[in-house]
Amino acid sequence: MSEETWVDEPIRVLLVDDQELVRAGFTMVLDAQPDIEVVGEAGDGAAAVEAVRARPADSPVEVVLMDVRMPRMDGIEATRRIVAAGGPKVIILTTFDLDEYAFAAIKAGASGFLLKDAGPAQLVEAIRAVRSGDAVVAPSTTKRLLDRFALHLPDGGREKADEALAALTERETEVLHLVARGMSNAEIAERLYVSEATVKTHMGRILMKLGLRDRVQAVVFAYETGLVKSGQGDNLP
Repeated sequence: MSEETWVDEPIRVLLVDDQELVRAGFTMVLDAQPDIEVVGEAGDGAAAVEAVRARPADSPVEVVLMDVRMPRMDGIEATRRIVAAGGPKVIILTTFDLDEYAFAAIKAGASGFLLKDAGPAQLVEAIRAVRSGDAVVAPSTTKRLLDRFALHLPDGGREKADEALAALTERETEVLHLVARGMSNAEIAERLYVSEATVKTHMGRILMKLGLRDRVQAVVFAYETGLVKSGQGDNLP
């Protein structure tokens, strides 16, 4: 593990799942990490929202691991409320078949998603990545999720797309297009004959201009505005 992944204080994590055994398993994995601390658990979305709100201002929850299907309030609504209140980053826990609720939760403001059967190393790295401001999932994985549920996306319309994309430079639009088609920063850098640092700079400006939080939302935006359509991404020209 590189030194830059470590922080002065442990990353404060809230676990949200209606199955106690699942929460216990996650707690065992996470509490074994010197830079991660499980500061609370919740069995449904309503309890999660309250748990985030109840934390002291000087030690707030930083990352929420959020199940999707739960009683009282599901993970989608809970994510929407937590993000709207300026709360912590949310990682959606979804099943292997990438159920449609995962996409809805990302739309609600989640920073990404993780398969429930992910290994301990993946879980830990996802939390560290989100805490540092990165997306949880690889762009190609996000693209596959969006491709599968493209029928749920609004058409957006050319007028909406033109208005939103007009704020971007030609190069920024190109970078966004490649990100949405599943390319990593390294692949984009190689394709455009620039450094990875330059790609990251472009990505930062894209997020700022479009008012987006992370790479995942940028991909969603690209699909919604029609910059990229379902099925694109493979066999890049």
